[in-house]
Amino acid sequence: MKASRLIVICALVVAAVVMAIFCVRSVTTPIKFEQTRVEREGDVINRLIDLRTAEVEYHHQKGNFTASYDTLLTFLKTSPKKELMKEGSLTDKQLEAGLTEPKALKIINEAKKKALRKNKFDSDEELYTYIWENDPEVKKNELQGFRRDTIQLDMLESLYKGKYTVENIDEITRIPHSDNLQFELEVNNDYKTSQGIRVPLFEARAPFESYLGDLNKQELVNLVDREQKLEHYAGLKVGDIYSPNNNAGNWE
Repeated sequence: MKASRLIVICALVVAAVVMAIFCVRSVTTPIKFEQTRVEREGDVINRLIDLRTAEVEYHHQKGNFTASYDTLLTFLKTSPKKELMKEGSLTDKQLEAGLTEPKALKIINEAKKKALRKNKFDSDEELYTYIWENDPEVKKNELQGFRRDTIQLDMLESLYKGKYTVENIDEITRIPHSDNLQFELEVNNDYKTSQGIRVPLFEARAPFESYLGDLNKQELVNLVDREQKLEHYAGLKVGDIYSPNNNAGNWE
């Protein structure tokens, strides 16, 4: 009789321990999943921002976005970044007289052409100094010190400040914490607004499964189901190929 009671007590103790373990896990598993999700999404977001930077620069120079990683990477590795160097600005007096940036630039460019037909200059600085001091139109419009030049910079250094090089820029296409998966990339270069204005669009995506797939399966299913019921994309993305959103991320 005593032996059977002891067995029952042991069984109850074991059941209580098992239930306690399940209760603890039911609390800690979602917390751990959420903590890991937040940490990983920080890395994915940073990479998406880098990818967006590349696409925006490509669009700036080419007029379209690209869905080809080969094309985008070749562009980043071989193309210079063009920037307008500005020196001097128009005064209120000049603006009130009807002088605009395009008009001022035209006067400067014409003065440069005339000067180069007559003289040789060892540097751009020497050329500008000459036209500022000698060209009648430049002096008449008080454009001494006004200068606009397009300069070419190293693309990767200009965009990423040493974060990427030619050797590792391919990483920009890869989803962090995935099995070396690439971001899903789509473009819609023929989108038109209701006013008929063409607005090229792009979208880069990382589904939850790509960077959370090795975590608790039920928590991942719950997360995907929750986002889908809210009609949200089940993951992280930038841009939208169906509606202009200024290339915003869905976390912003």
